Amino acid sequence: MNTWYVAARSDEVAAAPLGRTICGERMVFYRDQDHRAVALEDFCPHRGAPLSLGKVSDGKLVCGYHGLTMGCDGRAASMPGQRVRGFPPVKAYPAVERYGFIWVWPGDPAQADPATLPNLIWGDHPDWAYGGGLYHIKCNFRLMIDNLMDLTHETYIHADSIGQKEIDEAPVATRLEDDEAITERYMSDIQAPPFWQMALRENGLADDVPVDRWQICRFSPPSHVMIEVGVAHAGHGGYNAPDGVKAASIVVDFITPESETSHWYFWGMARRFKPDDAGLTDRIREGQGKIFSEDMEMLERQQDNLTANPGRNLLKLNIDAGGVHARRIIDRLIRMELVGGDAA
Repeated sequence: MNTWYVAARSDEVAAAPLGRTICGERMVFYRDQDHRAVALEDFCPHRGAPLSLGKVSDGKLVCGYHGLTMGCDGRAASMPGQRVRGFPPVKAYPAVERYGFIWVWPGDPAQADPATLPNLIWGDHPDWAYGGGLYHIKCNFRLMIDNLMDLTHETYIHADSIGQKEIDEAPVATRLEDDEAITERYMSDIQAPPFWQMALRENGLADDVPVDRWQICRFSPPSHVMIEVGVAHAGHGGYNAPDGVKAASIVVDFITPESETSHWYFWGMARRFKPDDAGLTDRIREGQGKIFSEDMEMLERQQDNLTANPGRNLLKLNIDAGGVHARRIIDRLIRMELVGGDAA
């Protein structure tokens, strides 16, 4: 709980309040008079109505049931015909807007430090472009982390876009760096799958020549996965090839728990070629959105199976190492938070 999660895209919080459950906490997001993001408990202290069903008036959140106006500190500010000084406050959550997202800290506000937000090189750099979307997925957030840290499934679920048999055949290496788990796979002298053929063409490169391909999946707490992906014309150094012969991107995955069996999946792609081409951003977003939607049914049905069979043991193979390490990191940090110390 004592960490930053992506709660919403910046454009989701506009004129109307937004209700969203994060880590089991029902929250309402809105903008104050200075257009800053505010996060409060989604609970009116008068009759318990969701404040997210109200409205924002002059930067103040007004309950849609009886007109109670809330302050940004979680205290009642005013109400027609009533004195509100003795009204009990609701929770106010630290919220920060950065990189086009609104981040929230669901735990102890005293521990919230914006300096601990992740440093995203692509977030506000003119040489990078970003486009993405949001899915609400009915499965535990750990299943999505498993999915992203083991890309072997691409051969089967995404056979028509990014999958190819060489993914199965390439060796996988997994390592730990502090609180990060990293899984790498490199493929040499292969044909690019359809999505990457499109990316090569868009970057002005031939799409019908052999390429070297890479996938570097990096998990960092609490539940973020950044995946360096790309292809380069074969024989130029692969991952280290010069920009003029490759198409490379970072797949951005912010996985925010909602409940034990659901999460918010903020997905996207940051690229370092043609950053000013808005049409290309839209085309990549459309293609990537289709790819990620293919995972949704599998993950939700997987959750159904696991819920129905809570005692079943699952296999752990070498391809699962990244996800296993990520789960261990999460479990250790949760233990540390519960006992208030080092649980290593």
